[in-house]
Order: sequence, then structure tokens, then C-alpha cells
Amino acid sequence: MHPLDIDQLRTLVAIADSGSFTQAADLVHKTQSAVSMQMKRLEERIGREIFSRAGRGMRLTDDGERLLDYARRIVRLQTECLATFDEGDLAGRVRLGLPDDYADRYLPEILARFSRAHPRAEVTVACEPTDMLVGRIATGDLDLAIVTEARQRLNIETIRTEALLWVASSRHCVHTQTPLPLALGRPPCVWRTAALAALERAGRPSRILFVSWSSTAVGAAVQAGLAVSVLPESALRPGMRILSPAEGFPALPACRIGLVRHRAPEPMPLADALAAQIRQCLDNLGLAAE
Repeated sequence: MHPLDIDQLRTLVAIADSGSFTQAADLVHKTQSAVSMQMKRLEERIGREIFSRAGRGMRLTDDGERLLDYARRIVRLQTECLATFDEGDLAGRVRLGLPDDYADRYLPEILARFSRAHPRAEVTVACEPTDMLVGRIATGDLDLAIVTEARQRLNIETIRTEALLWVASSRHCVHTQTPLPLALGRPPCVWRTAALAALERAGRPSRILFVSWSSTAVGAAVQAGLAVSVLPESALRPGMRILSPAEGFPALPACRIGLVRHRAPEPMPLADALAAQIRQCLDNLGLAAE
């Protein structure tokens, strides 16, 4: 068995992320004909068609989608491996963004590990809602960001999936009120949209009592017994209780936490190293209830 060519796999990922052979060629610094030849050789190597024609463009076949999943993991592992052995000489500044929901839970461990591995590196952190972070990544104001993933957003790598839960104060009965008082994020918060849609489907009346971009403010309203909210499992705090379907709270979609990177023309080894550390931290972190 001949091993897979990781350069070909990296090109496959670039095609999937950019949406075209032409844009992928720019990302991997090759000509379009070289990219096409790489994909032809990759198809020959696995003995399956990776792409099929869709109108004027190309789309991944089912086999191509399966291969893409492996390609992402292989490329990511290689990047993490190289970053581990090259990390001693890294210095400079890297700009990270994340919502404060995730900063409370994930940032202490991420910064502690990254600082130990890269004592000469400087990390600038911005805490903002996902939509604002995605916009700053696009303009190059941030190097990478931890965000709440939505399927309509492109080029976001899922790095953690958690249950999204209805929560209330464990010392109050606010969840029995009609209409149900809610504390939610501002539009277009993905969790807010999911919560309101689930209540509407269930036919349960509700009213939005508190609105904030700050998870601290939303959590305070919940812990004070003033409102019900939705949080990912790892964000549960002492004094909160989970509300179940048996209590009239419908199931919610999973919370997908993603990593998005600015596509800079030059290599960014410090951002690569921080991205690898984020993946490792979020993969190893337990849940708040554990």
C-alpha cells in the first residue's frame, strides 16, 4: 500500500474550503493545472472518483466527502506535530477572538498551556459575539477565533460539540411561569434562534425579559431566578439546574464550537501553534458537571 500524499490532501482541503480549483491554487501556491493533476493522482491512488461535475463547477462525490474528513484530520495532525517540535523558537504576537461564553470556560486552560509552551509569545484576546468575530477574521483584524458554528458559515472547523440545554435557577420556580420569561443573547445569536424556534414548535408562550451579548449578564438573570436561558453543557454554573422535556422544555440542537482562521498569504506559525493548542485543550476539557 502506497501512503497518501499529504500535499495532495492539503490541496483537497483547500478546494473544499475555497469552493473552487482556481481559488485553491492561490491558497496552496500552485497553478490550477497542478492542482487538477494532484486531484487526478489522488483519485488514481484511492481508486475512486472524488469530484463530479455540477453545472459549470465541480462538487465532491460521496467518496470525496469521506476522503475529505480523513484529509482534514491528517493535515491537522501534521500541523500539530510540527508545531510541537518547532514551538521553542516561536515569538511575536497572535490575535485571538472568542465570545465571553467560551472565555470563562476555555481561556484559562488555553492561555496557561500556550504560555508554558511559548513564553516569548504575546496573545491579544478580544471577547465579542460570533458574528463580529467572523467579520474581524475576514478583514484580518484577528488571526483566529473560537466561535459558535452555524452551518451557513463557511470555513469553520468544528472542534467540539456539546449539548445545548435549558437552564434555570435551582432555588426558584421561574420555569413554571406563563408566559415563560427568557434571558437570551442578542440577534442573530444561534442559541437564541434555536430556543425561540423550539418553544414555538412546542406551543409554549414566552417573553424575552433580558437581552445581552454578555453571558455573565444572562447567567446572572438565571441565577437570580428571574428567567430561563439556554447554555452549552460546559457553561453550567453552581446554582443552575437543567430543565428536561418532561417539564415542558423541548430538545435543542447540539452546540457546535468551531475554529476559524484568517487566510493570510504568508505562513503564520504562531497562529498554527495556538490553533493546535486550542484543539487539544477543547478536546481534553471535561464538562462542568463532571
